[in-house]
Amino acid sequence: MSERWARAILTTYRWAGAAAYPLVGSYIGWRVSKGKEDRLRRHERYGRTSHPRPDGPLVWVHAASVGETVAVSNLIENLLASEINIVLTTGTVTSAKLVSERLGQRVIHQYVPLDLKPAISRFLNHWQPDLAIMAESEIWPMTILELGARRVPQVLVNGRMSDRSYARWRKRLFFAEALFENLAHVIAQSETDGERFHALGARPVTVSGNLKADTQLPPVAPEVLSNMQAAIGARKTWAAVSTHEGEEQIAAELHKLLRRHHPGLLTIIVPRHPERALTLKEAFAAQGLNVVSRSSSAPIGPETDILLGDTIGEMGLYLRLTEIAFVGNSLTGQGGGHNPLEPAMLDTAVLSGENVQNFRDAFSCLVASGGTKLVNDSRMLGGAVNFLLKNDDVRHRMMAAGRSTVEGMSGALSRTLTALEPFIHPLIVKSRLNGGGGGSE
Repeated sequence: MSERWARAILTTYRWAGAAAYPLVGSYIGWRVSKGKEDRLRRHERYGRTSHPRPDGPLVWVHAASVGETVAVSNLIENLLASEINIVLTTGTVTSAKLVSERLGQRVIHQYVPLDLKPAISRFLNHWQPDLAIMAESEIWPMTILELGARRVPQVLVNGRMSDRSYARWRKRLFFAEALFENLAHVIAQSETDGERFHALGARPVTVSGNLKADTQLPPVAPEVLSNMQAAIGARKTWAAVSTHEGEEQIAAELHKLLRRHHPGLLTIIVPRHPERALTLKEAFAAQGLNVVSRSSSAPIGPETDILLGDTIGEMGLYLRLTEIAFVGNSLTGQGGGHNPLEPAMLDTAVLSGENVQNFRDAFSCLVASGGTKLVNDSRMLGGAVNFLLKNDDVRHRMMAAGRSTVEGMSGALSRTLTALEPFIHPLIVKSRLNGGGGGSE
């Protein structure tokens, strides 16, 4: 397929999206019914807003969900300190709540508009960003094309390209090149990611490392932590965090096996999507397990088998209640893994399934240092948890190795800021010439 045909089809895609626009209402309505959209703010998905654009330079930062939001939080703090306005878009209800907790009114939060021409055009017409910064793997064709048509610089930060995505793009190389040529800069997590973006037509590409290694420790309310630690007492614990369908059931089954060897064991299960918690609690109860949901504020008693972490923004609490953490989305289904750096920096021995291609470099570093062990099935996971519960010295060595590895991976934020300087410096000058005015109103 020629480059000319690729561009022609992308142009057709732009207008096909406009034709499909009237049909998306039912889809958004369905997502609202499932708790995946904010009913009161659904208009933002169509690019509409009730918030005025503040005066002065404005940067649009997009982070898909919780993990990406955490990754760019320190970057946003630096931009705010430079008196630059930030409109931050995310795509999930959970990430919106995290933005509110960590950044408050200092940024303007909006739900990301649908990747359809009417929604994107309306969004860009209102906000008129001077720069667009996208996090990790957010490649939305209509958004990229519309920003390119308006000559708004687009920078991908903490960029990553999974094996699956790379294979798909390679089959459509002309499309990839026609899209990625619109990116002013790609700042990749690793050499592998950088090489992949470069092969797909992105120019220039630099490598920063993983911004998630430079994030602050997940917060926790000291009084809450102290009360829960007192309730747990000397009981042994382990956690399965950021779990997906099937992995919670594995954790529950392992709990029943492990408590035979470790009486009083408490298992902490934190599903990636808290809206699934009620169904999970009912399933666990049907198996005769005593479950306490964190959202209920019910006390953890000696009879409690499972603490179900169904709240948002409390991963810092759950991980501080244990020294062993299995990171989900890695053992069942297609997976891809979740970020292991947060558990490692909070002194846990990290376990994971082998399906971790979305975070391959982070896991490679942790496995090499001895901070993480990968398992290939539920039986191996149970054996690893049992071994770590029995062997304090081994567990503590894993914890120390993980923490040291994350510390050694730091520096991505400074490298990212250096790469962004040619785009940010003119906005700082513009802001000062206009008398400041950064931050949301």
